[in-house]
Amino acid sequence: MIEARNLTKRYGARTVVEDLTFTVPPGRVTGFLGPNGAGKSTTLRMILGLDAPDSGVALVHGVPYASLAAPLREVGALLDAGAVHPGRTAHAHLSWLARAGGIGSRRVGEVLELVGLGGEGRRRIGEFSLGMRQRLGVAAALLGDPAVLLLDEPLNGLDAQGIVWLRVLLRDLAAQGRTVFVSSHLMNEMEATADHVLVIDSGRLVADMGVGELTRRAAGGRVTVATPRWAELAAVLPEGSARVDGPGRLTVTGLDAAAVGEAAARHGIALHELVSHRSRLEDAFLDLTRDLDGLRPHAAADSEEER
Repeated sequence: MIEARNLTKRYGARTVVEDLTFTVPPGRVTGFLGPNGAGKSTTLRMILGLDAPDSGVALVHGVPYASLAAPLREVGALLDAGAVHPGRTAHAHLSWLARAGGIGSRRVGEVLELVGLGGEGRRRIGEFSLGMRQRLGVAAALLGDPAVLLLDEPLNGLDAQGIVWLRVLLRDLAAQGRTVFVSSHLMNEMEATADHVLVIDSGRLVADMGVGELTRRAAGGRVTVATPRWAELAAVLPEGSARVDGPGRLTVTGLDAAAVGEAAARHGIALHELVSHRSRLEDAFLDLTRDLDGLRPHAAADSEEER
């Protein structure tokens, strides 16, 4: 499990993360979302002990990362797929990590196979595409067979096949009872992959809920109804809630399908169709993080914060 308690981080006069508190439990994929410069990478670095918070604490299994007895066996992390020596082979890169973490050499071949690089172990990393480097980064994160995985933008550079592969892998790992924490700006993929999302904006937490709940809230209770007695139904619903979309069709806002169906039943109105709508995760994300003036004051800090 990952915990953040009142995390705050400043760079000079600029607050990048502000009083951030959340828990990432095992057994589900938790997405970590936010605009560029929102504080995602800084938060991940604080969890891994790479940046020190100005206040608050980040814990893994109840202790700071630096206090873990065998960090590579307990936490697998991918922060930057490009942070590898291009002259080393994939096998050599993983082998020195394994030795540093007290992990048997056999595991190197296992994780290369797991991420689809079984035939590429002797190639130099400088010859790899971005997608292959991402797979290698995932392999390094899995090297110690850890219970906690923390991945920053692991979908970048993957082709469609690679995205599906990683989605299945992450969900399988969560189903095994592991803690899986993934940041991404690809909303469609997070909607298909994550069970739960944390959304931050300007360093502050703005949402902590299941993907389904978030998209339902963003939809605002929009329901499509088809009935030959549409005018009668509109008359018995709250004023202004029903909009006529065409002969026999209404769109109702502010009510869920159950409330519309019950209103129709009370008045003996037959319904031919009753469909609830929900927003996409992308719509919900934009609603939560939209800047009314079109300017995001921390955006200029992206290169520092997202390093």
